[in-house]
Amino acid sequence: MSGKLAKEIRQTKPFRSLEEEAFLNLGRTWEFLQKQTADLIKAYELTSTQYNMLRILRGAGADGLTCSQATERMLSPDPDITRLLDRMETQGLVRRDRAKEDRRVVITRITNRGLELVNRLDVPLHELLQQHVGRVSRERLTDLIETLEALREPS
Repeated sequence: MSGKLAKEIRQTKPFRSLEEEAFLNLGRTWEFLQKQTADLIKAYELTSTQYNMLRILRGAGADGLTCSQATERMLSPDPDITRLLDRMETQGLVRRDRAKEDRRVVITRITNRGLELVNRLDVPLHELLQQHVGRVSRERLTDLIETLEALREPS
């Protein structure tokens, strides 16, 4: 079963370690799946980062989130979250309001337009994940999730 990555990347020498091969496989797989998702999301005139933000804000509900709260929840935190939200606000996907208790705090909420857009993506994205990730058994997916979580544990 192993050894496919070396062929894919046309590597003629063995990997230095099993850890290196696992790490490179993880990166290659992420890039493959990310491209598939990005292509789907692009058809809806969104970037992956914008889609991630819409999902986060949908989950936050009517309470919305501050910039720092939203950044903490992102898969790949955007260093320029303010500019990202500026673009999304211009597109009518989010709105920002000053908190009544503290005018220095800005709360971002998803708009109806943003909610409709992210909801429209639910089915096609689910189908895409079923096509690629759904080929793996539930047991192996559970093992994968546990393995990935173990890799993120502090040493």
